[in-house]
Amino acid sequence: MKRLPGLNVMDRLENLSTLDPLVNSVRSVVDRALRPQGLRDVLHGVPIGHPVHPLAVQVPLGAWVSTGVLDLVPGMEKPAQLLVGVGLMGAAPAALAGYADWAKLHEQQLRVGIVHSGANVLATSLYAASLVQRIRGRHGAGRALSFTGLALAGVGGYLGGHLAYRQAAGANHTEDVPHRFPTGWQQLGPLADIEDGVLGQRVVAGVPLLVSRRGTRLHVLADTCSHLSAPLHEGRLLDGGEGRHAGAPCVECPWHGSVFFLDTGAVVHGPATTDQPAFETRIVDDLVEVRLPGAG
Repeated sequence: MKRLPGLNVMDRLENLSTLDPLVNSVRSVVDRALRPQGLRDVLHGVPIGHPVHPLAVQVPLGAWVSTGVLDLVPGMEKPAQLLVGVGLMGAAPAALAGYADWAKLHEQQLRVGIVHSGANVLATSLYAASLVQRIRGRHGAGRALSFTGLALAGVGGYLGGHLAYRQAAGANHTEDVPHRFPTGWQQLGPLADIEDGVLGQRVVAGVPLLVSRRGTRLHVLADTCSHLSAPLHEGRLLDGGEGRHAGAPCVECPWHGSVFFLDTGAVVHGPATTDQPAFETRIVDDLVEVRLPGAG
């Protein structure tokens, strides 16, 4: 079946480098505004295990689609006006979560994302103008502005879908590991070949693994970062766990700064929201073996 013309536009948009100055300017503002790590983690969705933005956008979109329905029904001016306001209130937290995620993406994703953001900002502005007109009793003008805003929100939604499904922004990039790794214990290699106190990489059954050794204690995680596929073995080894994990060794992603516990693979800090697959280890005759629970 022939692809829709819009997909070809998306391909060109991903490589439109003329957007980069705007991308860099907006990203700089986002990085300054969302500096506290705790705030970033909440906006990324670390506490709930997946991005907040797709959940948060349901409020403004749901409210504004409902507004469009009510605008077609005579005598529903007041409920429609209320829903426009609800959508505007929900737009701010949705935008904050979206900008937090967007600032930690690849170049092609950033370009699509800035246009996605622009469409949604324009849509929100039109709904704000619609609310003003409705309050003034100019419901015809308010309806016209709302329907224009809804069309722009649809464009923004299409771009958001492209980011999520074509470009895999926000997806778990380690979801395939349990399906690719064999069941049971697999040989990693001689213990003597694993350098102590540094991050290393080994490939077992075609799956790259992050390996960290302290004496005879080993930590093995999937080496591909769940956020955007960075090689974790090129990152930093940290000793700064938090709470009951204080002092627990961690690894920091070299690309976007996600932090994971080495013993469990759990996320310490975003932008990653999905834990790294963590492997069990054992030493048999000075050979290291690994097993992934639930593999296969």
